[in-house]
Amino acid sequence: MPFTINTNSISKDIDASALFKLSYGLFVLTARDAGKDNGCIINTAVQLTSSPCRISITVNKQNYTHDMIQRTDTFNLSVLTEEVPFKVFEHFGFQSGKNVNKFAECESENRTGNGVLYVPKFTNAVISCSVVASVDCGTHTMFIADVTETKILSDKPSVTYQYYFDHIKPKPEAKPEKKGYVCKICGYVYEGDELPADFICPLCKHGAEDFEPIK
Repeated sequence: MPFTINTNSISKDIDASALFKLSYGLFVLTARDAGKDNGCIINTAVQLTSSPCRISITVNKQNYTHDMIQRTDTFNLSVLTEEVPFKVFEHFGFQSGKNVNKFAECESENRTGNGVLYVPKFTNAVISCSVVASVDCGTHTMFIADVTETKILSDKPSVTYQYYFDHIKPKPEAKPEKKGYVCKICGYVYEGDELPADFICPLCKHGAEDFEPIK
């Protein structure tokens, strides 16, 4: 749902059009602590108020990026576009980051004024934030933060969850059709194209006449 923004109340470092990209999408959340950068994928970013310009995000407590934000109170959101390949989700979504450099493949270091890296490729905007409050939500923490800077990187449409599932996430490989016969007496399964006429069930000792094809 779009937000109404009073552009007269927004800092010159904030491009109001970048904030509309928060109304839906998937994001790379990045943080920096003790000279180390880290990032993860999230889908929870909501604008709360326009004056001050304030948003909320929700992050799993088991994620290393969560701990970095708690210590530094700063983070960036890179808004992903429909051109993002699945490898980005593998890279930022499926590794902890504690012993992995998430930015090893970045061509150059791109940082905002808060010193935090952002992902320039496959993103249409970056939004920098400073945490003003946090809420314990059990397995997750909700961080409430003021927006301190935004950058518009492209006019490509933001990726939605539906688009991700329809066009980006690999489809599961079709499992080969299982052929065989099942014993009507005990449920034993014989795998194969043809059941020998003299076959005896090893469990209930009934013959081939008590088997039927797997449907």
